Amino acid sequence: MHLLKLVFKNTFRHKLRTSLTILGVTVVILAFGLLRTVVSAWYAGVEASSASRLVTRNSISLVFSLPISYKEKIRQIPGVKLVSYGNWFGGVYIDEKNFFANFAVEPKSYLELYPEYILPPEQKAAFQRDRKAAVAGEKLATKYGWKIGDLITLKGTIFPGNWEFVLCGIYRGRDKSTDETQFFFHWNYLNEMMKVTAPRRADQTGFYLIGVDNPDLAYEVSVAVDTIFKNSLAETLTETEKAFQMGFVSMSEAIVVAIQMVSFVVIIIIMAVLANTMAMTARERIGEYAVFKTLGFGGWHIGALIFGESLCIAMMGCTIGILFTFPIARVFGSTMETYFPVFHVAMKTIYLDIAASLLVGAVAAIIPTWRAINVRIADGLRRIG
Repeated sequence: MHLLKLVFKNTFRHKLRTSLTILGVTVVILAFGLLRTVVSAWYAGVEASSASRLVTRNSISLVFSLPISYKEKIRQIPGVKLVSYGNWFGGVYIDEKNFFANFAVEPKSYLELYPEYILPPEQKAAFQRDRKAAVAGEKLATKYGWKIGDLITLKGTIFPGNWEFVLCGIYRGRDKSTDETQFFFHWNYLNEMMKVTAPRRADQTGFYLIGVDNPDLAYEVSVAVDTIFKNSLAETLTETEKAFQMGFVSMSEAIVVAIQMVSFVVIIIIMAVLANTMAMTARERIGEYAVFKTLGFGGWHIGALIFGESLCIAMMGCTIGILFTFPIARVFGSTMETYFPVFHVAMKTIYLDIAASLLVGAVAAIIPTWRAINVRIADGLRRIG
């Protein structure tokens, strides 16, 4: 108890230096936490993927479509429980800067495949009943001030024209990792318009979503689907939803690696700063440590004082940094919602913050402790005064 009290008093003997060091640790932990949250947000789609869902697309590229007639053939494959389909629509709201994910889907099967989208029963029924109906995520609706019954017009980019929808539902995510910034509507509405304006693009879908009875059957079902359509005019590539999402993440892997490297570099920098602070502190107190030795205190007492002070500074900065991480992450997430629809500080990030702070505090104290323990009493006493 006396040792802890002495450690705390020693920590603030030089208030300005200690305060600046704590501020430095705070800024670094804040930066580290935000950078790790950005990395987590990048993989949010992967983490939210279900092991029982498969995605089938054109084997050449997602840009190329597949015939809607494939649906019944896929449904007959053993192990397939449910089949849905859809198109990436790519519409914008009012202005090009108002971009968000929007899809044309088959309502009933799509909602069955994604139980993490929580929609009230009456809204779900209204969505399935009206072909011009649409559903938006809670975050998206809040952002644009949409309410049930509002008429929403999207400007088509892939499918030109002004497309009008009636908002019949606002879903919320079952989990924190559920994306609440999506917008989806009836595939039939899109297809009927294509039959009139661009007949060659009608009866085509961009992807199939397959629900399997057992996640262990995912590989067998994937092979079976691709085998059926092998050597056809539109060959398929079927993969798990996680692998499909990872395909998008891998396109920007260099950026993710760079962010991860920067997050660790800032930890190394603050480690050097804290080590310098502790080195100065230990050098100033060499005479005191010599007196401790003459009174019979062992090396572990001196080591405990130095390590305790270093860890105290590191953990104070860590605590303040973590407290600031949540509100700043909330502001950053709302600003970058278009790019990071799921942006929240995970407990894993907090644990990494704490582990990094403990590591910084421990490493920064090693050399000062070694020098203090190994200094001879006579040499130490010469520095008194």
